[in-house]
Amino acid sequence: QVQLVESGGGLVQPGGSLRLSCAASGFTFSSAGMSWYRQAPGKERELVAKISAGGTINYADSVKGRFTISRDNAKNAAYLQMNSLKPEDTAVYYCNVIGIAKWGQGTQVTVSS
Repeated sequence: QVQLVESGGGLVQPGGSLRLSCAASGFTFSSAGMSWYRQAPGKERELVAKISAGGTINYADSVKGRFTISRDNAKNAAYLQMNSLKPEDTAVYYCNVIGIAKWGQGTQVTVSS
């Protein structure tokens, strides 16, 4: 079955960086689109970035120019490099297989001084 394990979150100061990782299994990773979502307290889960199987990438306007999504098909992994972090980026971040309603446990990102 599909399994997704996110890691790499933590506490960082405004302006700092983090790199999130998503280890995926249970499906043909190289054929799947992958996405990153986030959910802040009291808010709905929102799409942050997505990358298709062919490498087409899209970002939410709020993270364009600061976040970079990537994938490594050899490692069945997706990544989210987050730079110039802001307090409003604080949330639990989840990776997702596009088209499959399966979520991992998420990884907490807190941006605070």
